[in-house]
Amino acid sequence: MDGDDPSDVDTGNRTPTARDRLADGRPQNARPRDVLGRPLPPGSVGVPRVPDDLQLPPHESLPLAQRYLDDGMPFHAHDVLEGTWKATTGDDRELWQGLAQLAVGLTHLLRGNAAGAVTLITRGRDRLTPYRAAPPHGVDVVGLVGWADTVIAALDHGSSEVPAPPRLTSP
Repeated sequence: MDGDDPSDVDTGNRTPTARDRLADGRPQNARPRDVLGRPLPPGSVGVPRVPDDLQLPPHESLPLAQRYLDDGMPFHAHDVLEGTWKATTGDDRELWQGLAQLAVGLTHLLRGNAAGAVTLITRGRDRLTPYRAAPPHGVDVVGLVGWADTVIAALDHGSSEVPAPPRLTSP
C-alpha cells in the first residue's frame, strides 16, 4: 500500500461496495428504508419513499405530512415538510423548518433516541414560537408548541411513552 491508489485502502474485514451516484457525483440514497427511514440491507423490501425532489405548496404539504404522522411514518412527514421548507422563501422558512424538525424529532423518539428527540423537538418548537400570534396556512402553532413542551417535559422526566402524533393544522 503506497497510498496513491484508492484500491490500496485497508478495509479490514469489510468488503468495499460501490455507492450509487447521481450525475453530479453526489451519493444517491438507493437503499431501501424501513418505516422510520433507517436504511435496510441491499435487496431488502422497504417502504415506498418520498421523492427527494418533492416540493409541495403548503395546502398540499400539510395534509400529506399529517397523513404520514397519523400512519406512524414521521420520517416521511419530515421529508414532505423539508421539501416545502427548502422551496419556501421569505418569512415562512423558519415555520417549515420548525415543522420538519418536530417530525424528525418524533422519528428519533420512535427510534429510541430520546436525547436526539429532545434536541430536535426543542429546535422545532423554538422556530414555531414566533408564529403564535399569526399562524400562516392554518398551522396550529399553539397546539404544536404545547405538544412539543409536553413531549420534552415527559422525556426530561425519563418517560419512554411515545406520544400521539401532533396535529399540524387547527381543526
